[in-house]
Amino acid sequence: MSIGLADAGGKGANLLRLRSAGFPVPDFVIVPTDEYRAFVAEYGLAATIEGALRSDPGRASEAIRAAFRQPVPSAQRDRLLALVRPLLDGRVAVRSSATAEDLPGASFAGQQDTFLDVVGEEAVLGAVVECWSSLWTERTISYRDRNRIDHDAVALAVVVQEMVPAEASGVLFTADPLTGRRDVTVVDAVAGLGERLVSGAVVPDHFEIDASGSVVRRAPAGATPVLGDLVLRELAALGRRIESAMGGPQDVEFTVVADRLQVVQSRPVTTLYPLPVPSPRDAVWASVGAFQGMLEPITPLGRDVLQAAIGGAPPVFAAPALDHRDNHYLAAAGERLWVRIDPVLRTRIAGRLPGPIKGVDPNAAAVVAQLVESGEYRPRRANTLGLVRYLLPFVVRLLPGVLRGLRRPAAARRHVNERGRWLIDGLERRARDADGRGTPELRLAARVRAVHWFAEHAFTTMLPAFGPIMGPGIGMILVLRHLAARTGLPDADALALTGLRSLPGNVTTEMDLALWDVAKRIRANAEAREALGDPEASAARFAAGELPAVAQQGLRDFLDRYGMRGVAEIDLGVPRWRERPEEVIRTLAAYLTLEPGQAPDVLHEQGEREARAALRRLERASSPPAGRLIRFLGSRVRGLFGARETPKFVLVQCLGFLREALLRTGEDLVERGRLERAEDVFLLHLEELRDAFTLQGLAERVDERRSLRALEERRSRVPVIMVGDGRTFYDAGVPGDGDLAGLGVSPGIVEGRARVVEHPGSSALEPGEILVCRGTDPAWTPLFLTAAGLVTEVGGLMTHGSVVAREYGLPAVVGVANATEALAPGQRIRIDGTTGAITFLD
Repeated sequence: MSIGLADAGGKGANLLRLRSAGFPVPDFVIVPTDEYRAFVAEYGLAATIEGALRSDPGRASEAIRAAFRQPVPSAQRDRLLALVRPLLDGRVAVRSSATAEDLPGASFAGQQDTFLDVVGEEAVLGAVVECWSSLWTERTISYRDRNRIDHDAVALAVVVQEMVPAEASGVLFTADPLTGRRDVTVVDAVAGLGERLVSGAVVPDHFEIDASGSVVRRAPAGATPVLGDLVLRELAALGRRIESAMGGPQDVEFTVVADRLQVVQSRPVTTLYPLPVPSPRDAVWASVGAFQGMLEPITPLGRDVLQAAIGGAPPVFAAPALDHRDNHYLAAAGERLWVRIDPVLRTRIAGRLPGPIKGVDPNAAAVVAQLVESGEYRPRRANTLGLVRYLLPFVVRLLPGVLRGLRRPAAARRHVNERGRWLIDGLERRARDADGRGTPELRLAARVRAVHWFAEHAFTTMLPAFGPIMGPGIGMILVLRHLAARTGLPDADALALTGLRSLPGNVTTEMDLALWDVAKRIRANAEAREALGDPEASAARFAAGELPAVAQQGLRDFLDRYGMRGVAEIDLGVPRWRERPEEVIRTLAAYLTLEPGQAPDVLHEQGEREARAALRRLERASSPPAGRLIRFLGSRVRGLFGARETPKFVLVQCLGFLREALLRTGEDLVERGRLERAEDVFLLHLEELRDAFTLQGLAERVDERRSLRALEERRSRVPVIMVGDGRTFYDAGVPGDGDLAGLGVSPGIVEGRARVVEHPGSSALEPGEILVCRGTDPAWTPLFLTAAGLVTEVGGLMTHGSVVAREYGLPAVVGVANATEALAPGQRIRIDGTTGAITFLD
């Protein structure tokens, strides 16, 4: 009988794979999860578990484990003894094997119980029951809570394994678990049983072996190493074979018996982030999501469409487009997108690269600076010349637009809007054309053509229009801050950042003002105000057209214009506000509680006044030539840079059209019995979508990807930079004062209680709370009006959240590594949006 994870648990399933692949594994049997469930059912323990979990983990564990102290029922006893009896001539190990083991960032290693040197039938049965109950230890309950794993979804198998007379035992990592390097094998070993090592009872010998088999580091705990070089080389070779068979880096427990190696168990090294495949050892990959303030996994179709669109950009640089399936510079890993930057690190401009990267992510910039300073990536003349040849045609093409923009900023903004309108109209026509086709197959083919048309034209349309704004805009901001610093004013940088508030033409600000306009109309109508008390119920009433007229019409008008927005909106596969209006309704309800001075229109007008005053103050504090330059730069940045959000707004509108069209294809596939749900269409790759009505194994592929996405959604940390040899960098430590430090991007000092938020639609902020989150996109910005301040893990001076925070005069600090875990909900903190310092007040 073939059994897998659901029956054997993580440990058991891995042992079965090892044995099937021919690795030397001591004999074992598996008590499947059905036996755990049978025991729970026999004694009615499900109700006990459910009731106990309402209390804290410690009390819950005591109650549940006490309830498990029951004799094994007679029929079950017979089954278990028949299963384990072949091993009972000697000593056995009885090990827990949970179905929730070995998730990304949550291995559960050591969380459940293991019993060694167990002898006899009664002792084995008792150990099996103890293993079952160890699914409910305090530490295991807390671990599942922390990693958002449903208690009802887990069960436990038990591995009963022959004990071997180990001369030495240990743990082998096929990749360095600290640095992530895939070309280093790490071994910790002790004499005798490995349990002494795993439990921390003794200090092990430590060895590191490189890819050639050479021992590059040894730290024996005693005078004589437990393992010799020959055994270490054999271990490293064995680890590489196991890694190949198991499909990734492994944490292997081994024993040495009569100079022979045996594998006791193997599990994935879940703390390691997967690398793009293929990835040269010296490749450097930067997180696309970190630059967008979005660390969530991206659906397969969402990734393919983004890769195809970005791959369509090279013609702007007089280079051929790149096929999304064969783009070695933009790749997927861990269900997220990564862009390769090492070719630029090998040019003479590498030393300047951290500067512009800091504008989008200060931690990534600090890591890049470290790599440049390390000397690993020495400039190559060919790389430098290649980069110049690649960029020069684009720069030459942009120059007339740059000059026109500096002369007439408003006209440059209009040009961006016009090009966006052309792209949106073209895609809308193709989507309507697809809807008119006679059969589902013809409609699908037309929609796939629309996707490819969008990919071909998205960047070639928007880059030439936006490039003359973005490039000079960033340059002018840097010069403005430099000139401000030369004034000697103590708040010079804060003044320069204040000068960027309330920029005209910012589509995100216009969106917030539009929502505020709806809120004002609802606020003036008592019936409408009361109707928004429960967001979910209000959303149902809206869908049925049953809200009071002023709320129904106002919400419909807003969603007609902005309903294609949503959290993680660059992913085609995620729902939009139009599909989940409760997220907008929740924000509307919060708007109804705003004080007059907090109103978006008031804040916007106040921001305009304060921006002009800040620039005038800098001008007066400078020499006449510098003052004139500050006046010119300030007026041009304010005139141009409001368009910063427009290209993304256009692309998101296009993705909204594509999503609606492909959902209709999803409905056709559901009707044919090809998919279970319409939204499953986004779990297909683009080439699979084309053949979705005939492709074999469609449902199985979707199920596998849904599970993989669920696992990746639980990953608590995502690197900002990875190197092809496996090194991963989550942060480089942004220097600064305070208990935590990041990059100050919106000036001001504020004190308040931290509100850690995972999703902007999950709850409304209370006025005065400081919003703490991993990153923000436009779906988060309505929360900015009630927040007193903003702290994010990713982002930079020019990323979305920073721009909008300055719009509203909201003190903001970004690039604060691990902020959502370092700051406790409700903790009082002070943030300084100029220096980036965060101080704990309790």
